[in-house]
Amino acid sequence: MRKLQYVFMALAALCFAIPAFAQSGSAVIDMAPIGVGLGMGLAAGLCGLGQGRAVGSTTEALARNPGTRAGLMTFLIIGLAFIESLTLFTFAMIIIKVK
Repeated sequence: MRKLQYVFMALAALCFAIPAFAQSGSAVIDMAPIGVGLGMGLAAGLCGLGQGRAVGSTTEALARNPGTRAGLMTFLIIGLAFIESLTLFTFAMIIIKVK
């Protein structure tokens, strides 16, 4: 785990070293696509984890008490819609910021 941490720190240093060592006459490097990729990847990944956890918890609750199916499904669908909207809002903010 420690080696992986060192690898990520080295990659971060390399990403931020490009503008620091640039000469005054060189062109500006556009880092927006990298930010868009990281932002959308984080949003989609973390929302996927949240959805998996919500579905897993609902499945456990149904296994323990099958009589609460209607109430649980209503809350599950609403919760999944809210979680998915976070990814869509992130996508919209990224599109607005890039243009």
